[in-house]
Formats: sequence, structure tokens, C-alpha cells
Amino acid sequence: MTTYGYTLMTEQSGPRELVGHAAAAEQAGFDFEVMSDHYFPWLDEMGHAPYAWSVLGAVAQVTERVELMTYVTCPTMRYHPAVVAQKAVTVDLLSDGRFILGVGAGENLNEHVVGRGWPSANVRHEMLAEALTIIRSLFDGGYVNFSGAHFRVDSAKLWDTPVNPVPIGVAVSGDQSIRTFAGLADHLIAVEPDAGLVREWDEQDHARPSRKIGQLPICWGEDRERCVDRAHELFRWFGGGWKVNAELPGTAGFAGASQFVTRDDVAESIPCGPDLDGIVKAVREFEVAGFTDVALVQIGDESQRDFLAVAERELLPALRGQER
Repeated sequence: MTTYGYTLMTEQSGPRELVGHAAAAEQAGFDFEVMSDHYFPWLDEMGHAPYAWSVLGAVAQVTERVELMTYVTCPTMRYHPAVVAQKAVTVDLLSDGRFILGVGAGENLNEHVVGRGWPSANVRHEMLAEALTIIRSLFDGGYVNFSGAHFRVDSAKLWDTPVNPVPIGVAVSGDQSIRTFAGLADHLIAVEPDAGLVREWDEQDHARPSRKIGQLPICWGEDRERCVDRAHELFRWFGGGWKVNAELPGTAGFAGASQFVTRDDVAESIPCGPDLDGIVKAVREFEVAGFTDVALVQIGDESQRDFLAVAERELLPALRGQER
């Protein structure tokens, strides 16, 4: 059975607002909540980028039932993997075992701030593989020493740990990333309803039980034209695809890269307006592709409360096959 999630998008909401949205989303009936981990928003118009891990600590205290997850954090440049491991177990303890560590190879947009330059995709994959090895070792307990091509760990140990290791999900986009990471993580993360990714993950992972966690941007609202305007203003960057999005260094780059993306382009790729059936149809594409979990991104901070009300009343029952 598919579970349905809500995205706490740090790029479009401040920290206090995110905590409020988290509590309201649990009340509305969502099964899990994912949070982006950015230093920059994608576009200046989005206007926010609070520190995700502080917000997660607060969210853990205002929710009781929903799973929590980073979607995703990069444990290679802004954060050393040993520190990410410490943060992950802390959030897991604060949430009574409700946390999943979602990781990825990162974007230049967020990682350039530490002044180390931006490696090629192959190097980033090497770094993430080493990071996952370190994090796994720390989750297993005891002292960890590690000397690799990209990271060193000197006698590290996690002193406050949950009974069960924190599950790890990893963002993948193709053959190389699946081959590299399927054996190092528990769950697949992807933003396209690609059945081929799911099949290859299961083949590489030897059909070990795992979740496939997708994400779908939507812009619900009573006025479709206003929703298209809002999606175009805040989410036109999405059309570049991750191979482009990972490389651009700042919001000016995303503004330039998306300057020719039209309202119609956005409306064709993102469900906009009051049509809940369109949202359900888009979610079903992930389910047909083999995804077990789908997190919705409602575009626009000011629209969250109205969206959560309609989600509780109509959208979630429709997704779960109940009468509206």
C-alpha cells in the first residue's frame, strides 16, 4: 500500500512556518513528511533557506505519528559524514524512531558556500559512497577509523544512539548511481516515475525489501490561472532536470537558465489549480512505476493551510481509494 507524504520545503518557508506546516500536515492525515536541506533557495523569489536540522528538531516535538526524512541532505561538503551521522541519530531519538536519513550527491547551489570548488559527477559519487560507508559504520556502534580518497575519520563514536540503526535512503537518477549506492542504502529516492530505476534497483539490491520514495510538485488552488502564475514564479527552475540543476552555482544562474520556460511549460509538467483528479493521476504514475511512497510539494508558502484542509477533506481520501 502506498504511503503519502508532505514536503516541508525550506526554500519557500521560514523556520517557524515550517514547524506549523508540519503539525498541520500530520493533523491532515499525511503518513510522512520530508524536508529539503538547502543553503540557498532555487530562485530569489522563493526567499528562504533556514537550517533544516534545527527545524527537524522542532518538528520532531510538534508531531507524534508521521515519519520524518531529509529529502535530501548532502553528507560530503557542507557537512562531514561523521557529523551527519550524529545529526541523524539525534533526530531519530527526538522523534522516537521516526527518522529516515535521505542523502544525495548534492548541488553546487548549496555546497559551493564552503569554498572547496565543485567536483565532477564521478568524484561526487565517490565521495558519497565513502560518506555512506562512514555513516553506516558509525550507526553500527563502536569507534570508527577511516582513511579514504576523500575523507578521514579519527576515532569517532556516536554516544547517543537508537536501538535500531537509522534507515538510509539515497537519491539516484540512472545506472551509475544505482550500481554505486544500492548496496550502501536501504531505500531508493527519485523524483521521476521511472519504472526502470525501480527494476534496476531491485536487481542490484537482490530484491532486498526496500522502499521507493518519490516526490511530486503540485500547485493546488481554486483559481487555476493564479496557480500557474505561482508555479511559474517559484518552480520554473524544476524543468532543467537534475543534471543541470546540480551544476548551477546560484540563484542568478537558475534565473538565467529558466528565463525561457513559459507558463505553459510549467502547466504541462506540474498539476495546477483545483483539479484533484489531475493530482491523483500524477501520483498514480509513481505507483504504476513501483514507488511505495510519494511526497507532494505544494508550491507557495501562503497556500499551505488551504491545501492541507482540502488534502484532509478530499485529496488523501481520493488517493487512498475512498469516496470523496
